[in-house]
Amino acid sequence: MDDNPTTDYLGTRLRHLLDLLDDGVAHAYTRLGLDGFRPRYNPIIRIVHARGPRSIRDLAATTGVTHSAVSQTVNQMHRDGLVELHPGDDARQRIVHLTPRALELLPVLDAEWHATTTAARELDAELPYPLSDLVEHALRALGERPMPDRIERHL
Repeated sequence: MDDNPTTDYLGTRLRHLLDLLDDGVAHAYTRLGLDGFRPRYNPIIRIVHARGPRSIRDLAATTGVTHSAVSQTVNQMHRDGLVELHPGDDARQRIVHLTPRALELLPVLDAEWHATTTAARELDAELPYPLSDLVEHALRALGERPMPDRIERHL
């Protein structure tokens, strides 16, 4: 078996990359006095602040992640006192509202967001091709032909 860590173990290496990115952002939050604040909270806070209260379905569509992932994040944010959940027009729908605590964090979160965005652009510039573009192309390609279909073709 010829293992090549640069081309094999794609999922493992992508998880490692994501861990490095997320850990770096989490470290920035700690340095800013936001221990326990998770990187995935910031997009939710930014969207609800900019557009007003939103359903979990709308947040999922806006962020481009699954309804389940946003629901889990919002539930954690609720436990952390950052959002309140109100029923929507449909009894199954939950509308996300920011708490005063989340609003108090906005200036720090905005500064971190801009610093992280600048750092990500800097990383993109150091690579042979921008990671942000590669991720977008990969997501689009998998949307057109999901990984299970690709694997099945080779089994």
